[in-house]
Amino acid sequence: MRPWLLLLLPLWLSLAAAAPTVLITDLSQGRIDINTRFKGADLLVFGAIQYPAGAVPDAPADIAIVVRGPASPVTVREKQRVAGIWLNTDAVRFESVPGFYAVATTRPIDALADDRTTAIYEIGVNNLQLSPASATSAADINRFEAGLIRVKRDAGLFVETPGAVVVTRNVLYRARIAIPAAVPVGDYAAEIHLIRKGRVIASSTTPIVIGKSGFERWVYVMAHEHSLAYGLAAVAAALIAGGIASAVTRRR
Repeated sequence: MRPWLLLLLPLWLSLAAAAPTVLITDLSQGRIDINTRFKGADLLVFGAIQYPAGAVPDAPADIAIVVRGPASPVTVREKQRVAGIWLNTDAVRFESVPGFYAVATTRPIDALADDRTTAIYEIGVNNLQLSPASATSAADINRFEAGLIRVKRDAGLFVETPGAVVVTRNVLYRARIAIPAAVPVGDYAAEIHLIRKGRVIASSTTPIVIGKSGFERWVYVMAHEHSLAYGLAAVAAALIAGGIASAVTRRR
């Protein structure tokens, strides 16, 4: 071996050791179409961990997979019985509420990292940054936030599944995320975090699109992008249907 190659060998080894760990991720489907027969979908998130110089550590890897989107403002109202009538009283507006949020992990979330780390990466339903905008006390915000999370959980739109991520030989990982039938359309993202000793050492993001297809897509596009024409067409259809029903009734 040439002497100058021997001089460069320590430099190459140091650079290889300093190279970052990389997550290589793929999905079973990058687009989910919703039609009248849609009853939910099963999304497979899988990939591999690429370690520097191919050196796989002995300690088991922890993975957190978050699928979320799209975010929108939500106003949560509280009903109280006043003089025998249920009325909306207090309300809190949250500016950034995911329409769907699911997290799958190798272990329980509180065993992966400290509260600060899970809050930064929004790993876990209770770590979501919902951005309350209403001017009210912290106690009221916490109460309304808990109510919002409870409603989303009951609808199957906020889901936590600890232990759902399977890691093979500390390199390959996979998890199945159940997409419910009530999921809203829009742009989503699958965020994968590799956690070691309580720190996130690598992350990757893969986009997902959930949209309507067929006749449902045509109706959705017309209602959202051509609302005036859609409204006029709906009124015309109602008038025509009413006229036909009236004519049939008179003949009888």
